[in-house]
Amino acid sequence: MHIPYSGRHYTDIVAGAAALALDGLTVVYPGSSEPALRTVSLSVPAGVRAALVGANGSGKSTLLKAVAGLLRPQAGTIRIYGRPVGACHHRVAYLPQRGEVDWRFPVTVARLVLAGRYVHLGWLRRPRADDRRRVAAVLEQLGLSDLAHRQISQLSGGQQQRALLARALVQEADLLLLDEPLSAVDAASRQIIARALDGLRHQGKTALVATHHLDRLDEEFDLVFTLDEGVLQRSYRPLPGREAGNLLSISSSQ
Repeated sequence: MHIPYSGRHYTDIVAGAAALALDGLTVVYPGSSEPALRTVSLSVPAGVRAALVGANGSGKSTLLKAVAGLLRPQAGTIRIYGRPVGACHHRVAYLPQRGEVDWRFPVTVARLVLAGRYVHLGWLRRPRADDRRRVAAVLEQLGLSDLAHRQISQLSGGQQQRALLARALVQEADLLLLDEPLSAVDAASRQIIARALDGLRHQGKTALVATHHLDRLDEEFDLVFTLDEGVLQRSYRPLPGREAGNLLSISSSQ
């Protein structure tokens, strides 16, 4: 018997729907007179790596949290594979910024990553051997196998970021929302993370990645959205085989 996680249920996707579609999304934080997001409309097709670019405070984290169901918008709609937020929660994995995690919490890397499986288990079922095998496979993919039993407080910044990504990957979601996964990571970690994102694309999965790093956008992403003070400024597809900056503009509805 499957017990729904947090009272929510599994729902099939709408055939042919975009992985993510926002229409007029507006978010205002309590006590603020200015929206953090202003009527943002965009569409992310299934199976692409999309970057959400902007300076600190541009609204990137707010947008991801709204899609993840952590913030309630004041206006507009969010559709995930054609369904509202929460209708197919198991299809969405959210990776917060590293600074939002309490790395002093006494848990090992393996236990942190295993938490990504609980969305499939419900409240009462314990992890099975298959869940642990999936964790082991993702730890190997991200070069963390040797650190599986280490306390998360003992990890470097790049290792912490990979551990958070591992927790998201092990959920086997179709849409991954990654908030600054490339921030303060070493070159080796960036290469591993980029390779993991490319692997998701080949699996038909979708990643929306908030980043303020503008280098290599044309190499690592298929679609780029730019936010400025909560407003969507432009969206474009990097042209294959061209240098950064030689880009194809598209409408946000594509």
